[in-house]
Amino acid sequence: MSPTSPDTTSPDTEPREDGPTFPPSPEFVADAVANAGLHDAAAADREAFWADQARSLLDWRTPFTQTLDWSDAPFARWFADGELNVAENCLDRHVRAGNGERVAIHFEGARGDTRRITYAELTADVQRAANMLTDLGVGPGDRVVVYLPLIPEAVVTMLAVARIGAVHSVVFGGFSAESLRARIEDAGAKLVVTADGGWRRGTVSPLKPAVDEALTGEGTDTVEHVLVVRRGENDVEWNDDRDRWWHDEFTKAAPEHEAQAFPAETPLFILYTSGTTGKPKGIVHTSGGYLTQAAYTHRNVFDMHPEKDVYWCTADIGWITGHSYVVYGPLANGVTQVLYEGTPDEPQPGRWWDIVDSYGVTVLYTAPTAVRAAMKAGRQIPEARSLETLRLLGSVGEPINPEAWQWYRQVIGHDRTPIVDTWWQTETGAIMISALPGVTKLKPGAAQTPLPGITAEIVDDDGRRVDPGEGGYLTIADPWPSMARGIWNDPDRFVETYWSRFPGRYFAGDGARLDGQGDIWVQGRVDDVMNVSGHRLSTAEIESALVGHEGVAEAAVVGAADETTGQAVVAFVILTAEAAEGVDREATAKELRDWVGKRIGAIAKPRQVVIVPELPKTRSGKIMRRLLRDAAEGRRIGDTTTLADPTIMATIADLM
Repeated sequence: MSPTSPDTTSPDTEPREDGPTFPPSPEFVADAVANAGLHDAAAADREAFWADQARSLLDWRTPFTQTLDWSDAPFARWFADGELNVAENCLDRHVRAGNGERVAIHFEGARGDTRRITYAELTADVQRAANMLTDLGVGPGDRVVVYLPLIPEAVVTMLAVARIGAVHSVVFGGFSAESLRARIEDAGAKLVVTADGGWRRGTVSPLKPAVDEALTGEGTDTVEHVLVVRRGENDVEWNDDRDRWWHDEFTKAAPEHEAQAFPAETPLFILYTSGTTGKPKGIVHTSGGYLTQAAYTHRNVFDMHPEKDVYWCTADIGWITGHSYVVYGPLANGVTQVLYEGTPDEPQPGRWWDIVDSYGVTVLYTAPTAVRAAMKAGRQIPEARSLETLRLLGSVGEPINPEAWQWYRQVIGHDRTPIVDTWWQTETGAIMISALPGVTKLKPGAAQTPLPGITAEIVDDDGRRVDPGEGGYLTIADPWPSMARGIWNDPDRFVETYWSRFPGRYFAGDGARLDGQGDIWVQGRVDDVMNVSGHRLSTAEIESALVGHEGVAEAAVVGAADETTGQAVVAFVILTAEAAEGVDREATAKELRDWVGKRIGAIAKPRQVVIVPELPKTRSGKIMRRLLRDAAEGRRIGDTTTLADPTIMATIADLM
């Protein structure tokens, strides 16, 4: 299926190069010179550019002499003859540099409990935890599955695993026991680290019971121990031969641990992507190249100043965003950050904004779904807070519609903060496309430009680069340091999934367009591009049009099979509080269908608009469009166990 063709959208939903743009903020002028220099350096010699970043951002025990080995493409080797320790780069070196008393993590628990953890304290915890893991028999190359809430012990575990040269595989705490079992089996895990439970919306979500259930399944006999953090204080069953309490083992472990250096291509983590069918894909990332690009992008995209910034990425560590921009990028750069266990509205709406004010957050990185949820709750909630410390906002996870972008900047950023939208994926490891503060005029809704050192190109069905004003497939033409090194135990699947569609180019399913100025507008995955009577329509474009209506707070669009048109547009819409009061559902649905027709064209008018109280979202805020397609096509609704509200699909099905 091809991405949206140029002739299927009206000027209102084309990339709006003639719409509002925002010049660089004066605050970023000084850094703009340095960022512009990065573009020049990368253009002159891409490999030398990445070598300079690796040397300047990281400490190497054994300096590398070879930057890139691409002889076994698409399996890259970056800085392969160099040696380093990832945890040492995130912790010990900052202490040695005299920054041990700098706060590494301001932890805010869902229940209101807090912890202030300095770099010296975090380093000490990771050293002791590294000895704890070694005492439990974990060594270099062993796999450790991490199934924890977003608490400091999760960060400590990841870094301790990295410190001893083992491989972690973090599984989001909302995944079911069967999903956990499949990942344990595929990774051949030796140890599982979990908690008795995690706090969510005032109640405990049991985690240890899910581990117990998972370990009754096939393929899990590699697990020797389960290490349990006491967090929820809920009752759990106990296997004396296998289970260990974190606090007992941690206290027994020796306090000091000498970090060993490992080759740069040592595997660092496996992160499983959720496929619609078949076994999960274990995306493998290695140490030196991944840490280089995570640190480089974190520092430059967010214009970080470790000595004065307080940074907050709202992602869970179960996703790649949490790996790169909660753990490795910020800590490699020695930044102070916020770690929050709960949801935006617990115990009351506005909790996020209270946290921003309480800790003086300067850089906030979150998802468009969170922004739209804040829009739905009403601007009066953030407007009751100061938010004056914020200087930069970021967006991640999906294309942000221009209306949400504008609200984010106006209400949260007080019309003064830049917003950097970012495109990247689990497979890319780190940000690939984004504006750089002080360099690029910002366009609401546009990912904009490849970062220095990245060759992102949009191509047509035949793999030819498209011209400005045209759409196609988003590809990466040259290797980059944080790229995936493969799929765990399945190299053929890696080649087939990501490199076969356009030989020599990485392609993971996103469609995009170039506007007349050559800026990139990501339109979502091509399997979210619908073919309606031969016209190709992007779900993101229709969603953006719907949210542009004053009565719509949030929308999700899917393509449903249709005997007449091939596919038909079905929209699921959440109304604002004002519009929902006394709503006539039939009349409002017609109004919204006509609205889309007016904004895009008659071909894009939804066959059906379903007004819903909420959308099916995971606890991290991701909309599960697969379930909406099930409802739109009248199929039995699939697994809902990963949803924040597992009952919402029954409600939606009743409204169809």
